[in-house]
Amino acid sequence: MIEERRRSSQIRQAQLIDDYANLKGPSLLKRTLGLQNHRHSSYIGLTSEYEPELLKLDTFKRKDETSLGRVAVREPSDTESFLLLPDRGTLNYDEQIHDLDDIEEVVAPHGHALINLYFRIVHPSFPVLHKAVFIEKYKRTHREFSPPLLAAVYILALNWWSYSSELSLLPKPDVLKLEKLAIKTMSYITFRPKLSTIQAGLLLLQRPEGDSWALTGKLVAVAQELGLHLDCSRWKIPPWERGLRKRLAWALYMQDKWGALVHGRPSHINPSDWLPRYVTEDDFPERAADEDDEEGSTEVEKGRILFSEMIRLTEILSSIISEFYTLRAEEEFRQRAVEGVGWVLERAKPIQLRLKEWYSQLPECLKMENVKMRKLNSSGYLHLAYYAAEMTLHRRIVRSLAHEENPSLIIICRTAAQARLSSVTDFVGGLRPEFLQSFWHSSSKYSFALVGTFISLLWVTATNKEEAEKYQQRLEEYRWTLRLLSKSSDILERAVKMLTSSTGVLVKAIPEKRDIACTELNTKPEPSPEYDVNDVDDVDISTGTADNGSNGLSPPQVSEDALILSWHDFNSSADDFYSLPDAVNGEFMNPYLDVDP
Repeated sequence: MIEERRRSSQIRQAQLIDDYANLKGPSLLKRTLGLQNHRHSSYIGLTSEYEPELLKLDTFKRKDETSLGRVAVREPSDTESFLLLPDRGTLNYDEQIHDLDDIEEVVAPHGHALINLYFRIVHPSFPVLHKAVFIEKYKRTHREFSPPLLAAVYILALNWWSYSSELSLLPKPDVLKLEKLAIKTMSYITFRPKLSTIQAGLLLLQRPEGDSWALTGKLVAVAQELGLHLDCSRWKIPPWERGLRKRLAWALYMQDKWGALVHGRPSHINPSDWLPRYVTEDDFPERAADEDDEEGSTEVEKGRILFSEMIRLTEILSSIISEFYTLRAEEEFRQRAVEGVGWVLERAKPIQLRLKEWYSQLPECLKMENVKMRKLNSSGYLHLAYYAAEMTLHRRIVRSLAHEENPSLIIICRTAAQARLSSVTDFVGGLRPEFLQSFWHSSSKYSFALVGTFISLLWVTATNKEEAEKYQQRLEEYRWTLRLLSKSSDILERAVKMLTSSTGVLVKAIPEKRDIACTELNTKPEPSPEYDVNDVDDVDISTGTADNGSNGLSPPQVSEDALILSWHDFNSSADDFYSLPDAVNGEFMNPYLDVDP
């Protein structure tokens, strides 16, 4: 009794609305399919026990919903049907109100302030909620939410507690208690799946320690249950829900593809079973006029464009994974290893061109130099993801050099990798507080650590002692850079831990390389008289990188004959393949030799 009185004094005790269709007055939720409060939906697949031809009969087509006893059938389009099943009777349903009260009690009386903080900083760059719907529900009661979703919003908002003038001087709520409640409730909420289930899972995966490949797989299965893999653009549901479904579908697509990269696992999403249309401006309800003017907020319009560009980049990453990192691809690389790297470059070239085109078309507002005063900026995670995609492509190329016999081609490929490394380390070292303190996608800590992994690959495959020592030094310098920056960013603190775990012990086993005088690559071929190797803009040929002071492998001069490399049309392709956008000024540099046929 004492506990109940104490709880009553801390949180609202509102009566729960059973059916949004019965709400008095205007509401966004009256015709929703995926966020009903008393029922959940289940997509009827083509091979289920419900025959699609029966559902097409006129008797059912004339009705908005058809009752089948305890369940009902709703057809939002001529081709898709959903079962509507009651929440009551599902696992732990009777405990949901108690769980929601427990969650609200942890943060009370700061729930409203934390929700404002979430929509100021997290939501613009990761728009998986519908702000108006969320606020409408919270104004009535916290008891209308899915428990893990409410907890997840609070957990993420707490990362920016000091950015609220209302909260910064107050004691911070117990984050660990919230996380325990979120994880517990997430385990049973999937038995009555709704769009809020996907929202909760995606937000929980963005926690600093929230990465889980198993949860990602579960979310993909739930999304298929909800029909998020379908094209909902013509469905008879509220327009706001169509936009939300598309944003959720693509947010999950990104989580799956980047998760596959992070964990080295097969993607759960098959292109042949993926139909959502691309998001458009109309799918994002907030506009610049809705932006919060308080110091430390995130720009709404920039967030929308950032989210859209991340989708495009993720599709390129998906191509990299499917071409170079599936089990079948790995088997092909083993079988063709003795052929060297030429065929790998041929396969990589179209993807490299897509990356180049993506970067060249990046909107001006997402350039790293475009920073608005007193605003946080999440563009850093997009640029970092771009570098991660580049490094992932070049990891395969560098690994394929083990059996390459052409020394000039080895040097060109390794110099290309060195250029990527120089650009990404410059990018990391130049991150400003506006970026470090902003929201970062869950894959970012891996991408920061991947830079160190990439350095260790170049180190272990170094062709001589001098080169190996340079990469050893680069790894130590990068670790130091991350340690310094980690004092201003939790995501970098975790990246430091990942890098220490992945390279700290393993690199100690790298054998000492032979001195450069003993290597075959020290034998320099005569330069071709047709061109001057120093005629390259913005590049220090002695290092093979942009003129940024970085140390690197010193390549020999490369003849035109060597560049042909038996690779079809290599002369005309090399410039396209080895073109790297500079993330600082947005211009292109070519750290390799422009050879005119």
